[in-house]
Amino acid sequence: MAKTFAFAATIAAFLLVQAGAGVAQQTGNPTPAVPPLIISSGDLIEIAMYDNADLSGRFRVDERGDITVPLLGLVHVAGETAEEVGATIEERFVEADILRPGKAHATVFISEYATQGILVNGQVKSAGLYPALGVRMFSDVMTAAGGVTPAASSKVIITRKTDPDHPITVDYNPEALTPVVPRIQIFPGDTITVPRAGIVYVLGKVNRPGGFVLDGRRTLSVETAMALAGGSGASAAMWRSHLVRTLEDGRKEDIILNVNKIQEAKAPDMALKDGDILFIPTSDAKSILIQAINSALGIGTSVAIYRTAYQ
Repeated sequence: MAKTFAFAATIAAFLLVQAGAGVAQQTGNPTPAVPPLIISSGDLIEIAMYDNADLSGRFRVDERGDITVPLLGLVHVAGETAEEVGATIEERFVEADILRPGKAHATVFISEYATQGILVNGQVKSAGLYPALGVRMFSDVMTAAGGVTPAASSKVIITRKTDPDHPITVDYNPEALTPVVPRIQIFPGDTITVPRAGIVYVLGKVNRPGGFVLDGRRTLSVETAMALAGGSGASAAMWRSHLVRTLEDGRKEDIILNVNKIQEAKAPDMALKDGDILFIPTSDAKSILIQAINSALGIGTSVAIYRTAYQ
């Protein structure tokens, strides 16, 4: 039988620690066609003239959007793509009668994007804006951000600057037995968001109390959660365990469970979902649920988070 009641302030404070808002995810093709990037002031570009090393070099785009090319002088490049700049330089060399049409082959590469960083946020150890210098792969950027936290989802969202209305979702779980690390390039102006995965908490008289990440699943059964928590400890009152669930209106519901009967297949198992707290009291506890949970939670700051073997 379930009873709805208002919970103590300590429980609310704890739930705030683990109740990060879920990030909307949209699954898509992890390797979409990305439009060419635009050159901006401060960028560093490389120009290679075929069979003309003296006319090649690395050039920093000035505040006016220009570069100074040998024998040509100022060439405006801001707002152009690398391919467009290459075509312009070829044309300028031919117009200046410096190179013949058949010999004017320019290859342009943007080696540094000075003004367009890569934003990494969500469940990473060092969220922030990272420079987009040269070719940046997804794994490189995640390493620069310190990797993911234990509460991170393995579904990571990449939002392209060139197509912000169509974010893509990629699988990323570097700690799995078979690591999942996508080989995908991250471009200047892109955003990487690592959402928080759902978490179920098993606390009280269990051998490994803590939070268990629901990554890859929407729910976790009571029996499986008890197994992940290492089973019950001595003097555990399994027959009157408590499932504390937050309802949609913010109220807390306390559901009394007989975990013994669930494990003996004498009662139906129950699905736990994100934010649920399964609390196993001691056999000598008498109506002190709030105080017992306060102690087990450590005021919401010392609860271990575990990523489980099924991920």
